[in-house]
This record gives sequence, C-alpha cells and structure tokens, in this order.
Amino acid sequence: MLKFYFQHRKYGIQAEWREKYLEYQYDATIAAISTAVSSAGIGIVRMSGPEAVEIADRIYVGKNGKKLRGQKSHTIHYGYVVDGEDTVDEVLVMLMRGPHSFTGEDTVEINCHGGVYVVKRILEILIRYGARPAQPGEFTKRAFLNGRMDLSQAEAVGDLIEARNKYALQSSVSQLKGSVKKEIHRIRKKIIYHTAFIETALDDPEHISVDGYGQELRVYVDEWMKDIRHLLDTCEDGRIIKEGIRTVILGKPNAGKSSLLNVLLGEERAIVTDVAGTTRDVLEEHINLKGISLNIMDTAGIRDTEDIVEKIGVDRAKRYADQADLILYVIDASRPLDENDREIMRLMDGKTSVILLNKSDLDVVVGAGDVEEMYRSCNPKRVELRYDGNLAKMQRTSSDCKIICGEIKKFTIPIIDVSAKDLKGIDRMEEILTSMFFEGNLAFNDEIYITNVRHKAALKDAYTALERVTESIDSDMPEDFYSIDLMDAYESLGHITGETIGEDLVNEIFSKFCMGK
Repeated sequence: MLKFYFQHRKYGIQAEWREKYLEYQYDATIAAISTAVSSAGIGIVRMSGPEAVEIADRIYVGKNGKKLRGQKSHTIHYGYVVDGEDTVDEVLVMLMRGPHSFTGEDTVEINCHGGVYVVKRILEILIRYGARPAQPGEFTKRAFLNGRMDLSQAEAVGDLIEARNKYALQSSVSQLKGSVKKEIHRIRKKIIYHTAFIETALDDPEHISVDGYGQELRVYVDEWMKDIRHLLDTCEDGRIIKEGIRTVILGKPNAGKSSLLNVLLGEERAIVTDVAGTTRDVLEEHINLKGISLNIMDTAGIRDTEDIVEKIGVDRAKRYADQADLILYVIDASRPLDENDREIMRLMDGKTSVILLNKSDLDVVVGAGDVEEMYRSCNPKRVELRYDGNLAKMQRTSSDCKIICGEIKKFTIPIIDVSAKDLKGIDRMEEILTSMFFEGNLAFNDEIYITNVRHKAALKDAYTALERVTESIDSDMPEDFYSIDLMDAYESLGHITGETIGEDLVNEIFSKFCMGK
C-alpha cells in the first residue's frame, strides 16, 4: 500500500514543478492595475506577495498617521499615496492578510481615482519600491497554486469576466462555487479507492483475495461511465451557454433579413434598400436576447445568380447554415414561394429553426399552410403537422401552427407573422427563442454544464480509459491491467481540477487571463 501511495503522489498537487513555482513566487511581490485603464470613477491597483504590506507602507500615508503593518486583516484605510514629497492621490487601501485572501498571500488593493495617468503612476511607484509587474492571470494562478481554488474554479474566474449573458454568468458562478470540482473529486475518490484495493491485494495475495473482484468492479465502472457520459451530454448546451447560439438569417433577396437584424440590434447596422441582393457578404453581430446570446449572421439572399460576387455570398450563406445552431428563415409573405424557398427549406432539414412570415403589414399571398405544404414536400420523412396542440388541417392564415420534425430528433419549427417595419411579432419571436433553448430555465444549483473544451477532452479521455477497464474485465485479464487503466482515468479527470497537469499547460491557461486578475 505504501508503494502505491508514493507512486500515486506524482499524480497529486505535490508535483515538483509546483513546489519550484511556489518557492519562486514567495520571493516576489507582484502588482498590476485590476480595473480598465480608462477615465472612470475609481481605479484599483492590486499587490500580492510577502512584501505587499511593507511596500504599501512606503508610499501610503494614513489620515490617522498609522501604518498598515499594524492593522488587522480585511480592513479599509483612508489616506494618501505619496511619492517622496509629492501627493499622488487620495485613496482607500484594503488590507487582506494571507492565507485568508484571494491569492492566499498578503494582499493590498489601492482604490484610487480612475484617471489613466493616476493609476499608472501608482503602479509605477509600487514597482519602483520593490514590486514586480504581474503576468496575465498571475493573481488567479497564485490562488490556484496556493490551494485557494482548483483549476476548474480558476478557469471559471476567466469565464465570469468574459460572460456575455445571464446563463453564462450563472454557469461561471456555479463552477466558481465548485460544482465541477465536487463532481470530479467524487468520481476520482471512488476510482482511487478501488485502484488502491487492487494494488494492495496484488502486494498481499495471502491475506487479500481478488477472486471475482472483476465483476464487482464492473458495476462501479459502469456507474462512473454513466456519470461521465452525463457530463459529456451537457457539453453542447455548455458551448451554447458560453459562446452563444450560432444563428443564421436565411431568406430570398429583399425578404427583410437585414431589416430584422437591425430591429434585433436596435440600430441601423445592416444596409437596407429596395434593391434585391444588397447584402453580398455575411454580416455577424452579437446580441443579448432575454438572457441568451445570439451570434447572429445576416447572409446574402438565396437565389440563382450569375453575379460572381453575389454567388460567393450565397455559397457562404449555405455553408454557415450548415453549421448553425438556429436558422431564422425570413419569408416575404407578399410574394409567392418559389424554387429558392424550396432550396432554403432543404437547408433547414434537421436544424432548429423559426419561420418568420415577414411584411405582414402588406397584402399577404403566403400563409402558414403554403409554407407547411412546401416544407412537407422538401422533407417528407421528418414532418408532422400540429395545430393548436392537436393534429388538424393547417389553416392558410394561422400564425400559431407548428411544424413538428421527428424521427432522428424531435423539435418544433414555429411559424410567426412578423413585420420588421412595424415591429409586429418581434416580442413573440423572442419569447419562442428563449423557450426553444434550455427550455427557458437553467437550474445551475442542480445541474452541471461543461462549458470548457479542455474539460470535455479530459472527460472523453477518462471515459475511454474506463472502457478499457470494462474490456479487460470482460476478457478476464489479470487485475493489474485494471489498475493501469483506472489510473489513466484518474489522471485524466485530474486534468480538469489541475491535480495532474503540467507546468506548461498551467502557464498557457493563465496567460489567456486579463492583466491584474
């Protein structure tokens, strides 16, 4: 058992590179500007390390004349930053002593006025008096290396800063609280227990028998694989939460696609004219719609054309449609459907979509029934009509009907009457979009969503390793084969929390963080 323990240590946080880095970092006190360098109400200059309080005392003069070194942790002090005889700014200084700070070290945060010059001047003074400039993400890296958080929580800090919608924010906060960490630790704890048992039994076969243990282990391995598979199943939702919904607006020329984009953005971003084919290239914008992010692309109108430039735009529109999470199909309801519409409907096959009957403020010649009839002819195996919750004949002018696509994947394609000009139906479209993704409600207290590509890769590796364990059990292989693959799974899961990760990868991860965090 002792032999196994010492072999196992190389997979834990006692890695040699970590010890070397900790030794290096304790010799340095780092400083950086932690707020945006721009004209603002306040700016924050952060400092962390063994000499943080001492360096701060060299430039800080308290209103009451007291030094920071004699003050209690987690207190705020009012005074001035001085440079020799010059008073630089009136400040509030927050003192947090390690290990009860974000980094686990003594930390001083100087809250000053938010002018560009003043925050840079204070940082320069701190560096002159003994601090060194922090590297990108180094404060969070120190928190990780000092055991204040695991790597999944540290990465959640970066995601929190980059969050662009309420769901991404909720997911980041959930992971920052340790939702991923707890689940991974739970699985790893079980894996290491059974691995230790096998290793101990192999070292002491006279007292510990492993006869029939393979079938017992198989039950546990199946359970772990089920748990990992569940996490992997959340990756697509996790990607959408973090990156947003890849949304493509399709339609024939002059159907109102660019007008719709402008309405959603609330500004005149796309050029709108009465000339068909105005949009030649893909125009991409990001919007936040009732808590979800849409990475929305206005595309060239789909039609046969001899214009080389327009043809390139049409080809790009088709390519983006193939990669889309959501298609908004805009139909000019004042013009009859034609072969171009039929081609667009084929592009929609198998895609989550919303059909918008635009220009409902004009005399319409196309109704929901016409759309359903053509869609059914284009995708006959995937269409079932549902109207007001019951199978019924589609009414020509109904805007509440839905096309239900089945077989491979069940989802609805709502048909909505809209007018980009009069804003009619836009609120209804927004309501439907929020209900189509995540069912409009994400419970981050109960559900974990994997939003990190690195985590997904590690989970796949762990799952593959556990598959090898089941193969060894089914093939009645010796028990030491089990422990080898179990440790591979254990190590792969450790990549998520940072317990089995190398220095180079850690440096790469934190290099993507903003300065001062």
